[in-house]
Formats: sequence, C-alpha cells, structure tokens
Amino acid sequence: MLKDYQYTLFPYAYNILGSAEDAKDTIQDVLSNYIAANKKGIENEKAYLVRSVINQSINAKNKRRTVNYEDVWLPEPVATEEADKALHLRDIGSYTMLILMEELNPKERAVFILKEGFGYSHEEIADVLAGSIEQSRKLLSRAKAKLDQRKQGMPLNNRTVSAALLDQYLHAIRKGDTERLEHMLSKDIVFYADGGGKVNVAKKICTGLQDVTALILMVYNKYQQNFTFRFTMINHQPALLFYMEKQLYGVQVFTISEEDNKISQISTVLDPDKLKSFRNQ
Repeated sequence: MLKDYQYTLFPYAYNILGSAEDAKDTIQDVLSNYIAANKKGIENEKAYLVRSVINQSINAKNKRRTVNYEDVWLPEPVATEEADKALHLRDIGSYTMLILMEELNPKERAVFILKEGFGYSHEEIADVLAGSIEQSRKLLSRAKAKLDQRKQGMPLNNRTVSAALLDQYLHAIRKGDTERLEHMLSKDIVFYADGGGKVNVAKKICTGLQDVTALILMVYNKYQQNFTFRFTMINHQPALLFYMEKQLYGVQVFTISEEDNKISQISTVLDPDKLKSFRNQ
C-alpha cells in the first residue's frame, strides 16, 4: 500500500522541487518516518502523507535556494510519453511552467501548485501549510503577479503537430537553412543550457532570433552532426533526445507557442545527473 503512495506523492514533491531525484528522496524520508511513527490520531492517511511531503519539499527547496548558482539551472526532465496510462504523470507540471515557477519562493510555489494544479481550496491549503485562509490567498496573489510578468503564449502540447514541427526544425538545421530556421523561431526566442557545472556549454543563455539561430547551427555543426535524435514528450511538451550510438548526451525541451505555432523557448539539459532516468531508454 505504501509503495503505491510513491506514485501518488511524486507530482507534489517534484512540482515543488523541480528534481525527480530530490522528490524521490523526500518521499522516501516521509514514508520511512511514517512507518516508524505513532499513527494515533491520523484519520486520513493520504492527506497526512501529502501534507508531510509538501512541507518537507518546501523545506528542501528553501535549503537549495541558499546555494549561489552561477550556471543556468533547469528542472530535471520527466518523460511523460505514458501519461495517458500512468495517472501520476498527468499531474506533472509543464516544463515551461516549472522554469517560470523558479521565480517564486517555495511557499508561493506550493500554494500555486495546490490551487491551480490540484484544485485545492484555500481552506484546504491553509490546513496543509498550517496557515490561514488569508495567507493562502495572499501567497497565491503574489505568485500569480510574479508569473504574469513572465508568461508567454501557452505552450502547444499537440503531439502530432509538434512532432511534425520538430522534424522540420531538424531538417532545416541539417541543411543549414538559416532562413527556414528563423521562420520557425519566435523573434524573442530564449535558449537555455544547463550543464550542471559538469558539461561545458557553448552558451548558457542566448536571446533573440538571429543570435539563437546562429548558436543552434554552430552547436549542430560543431557537436551534433553525428548524433541520433529521437522525439519524445517531456513534462507534456515536445522534446528531442540526442544520442551518440546508445549514449544519451542531452535533452532539448521546446516551448511552442499556441498563438503562432513558433518555437519560443529551447531548454537544453546536458547535466548527466539530470539524465539518469533516461539512460536505459
């Protein structure tokens, strides 16, 4: 029974932490403590465990925020290809939203996730966080204000359309077709690369149509020509996995704007620690 909770609790921990490994560790700690705890007075086991995981995740996120990251930090990608079959994957936040939520403090993030992602009432959130309804409302208001400043067009998650678009994207890169590639990218496109301090990246952040186009072509010509690319869905968004033979070297997650069907953000994860879950795929 407790093993089933590992799946149920995962979206709560992961959406707050942005790290699958940290989420699993947090859940394991909570379940271990629960097994050893005096359960007298616990009427709703699931609610108790959800509350424990959320609060422990907030504490873990607070500790991690004290570290000064000089590199770009991107969330650990989670494969959501099987989201239709695996219920717990449906509640995984989109990759674009997880990046945006890094602007929030852990409590704002938790309130936003519980209210917008899981449909909790402010009364329920207040109970989970041991606060008041008014505090919950204020935290949600602050979270939305911060996110509204950075929100772009909602990402296009249609698998068929996005797979075709990325196929055209790869074709343009392989042909070195700058004009075609620029036509597929938004004028204010943003490119992020996270090497985790372990892998050198050509550029950590790049913005603007011409600069990003030049960077994409340079990286392909210098590093990726012999790679094999595979389409997948990461955090409900289209993505490319790139391999040299059977070795996975990176994941690129694409934000495709629903407004104009153009790529508005490319998030490249090269940190080997964040690619562990894909190693055997």
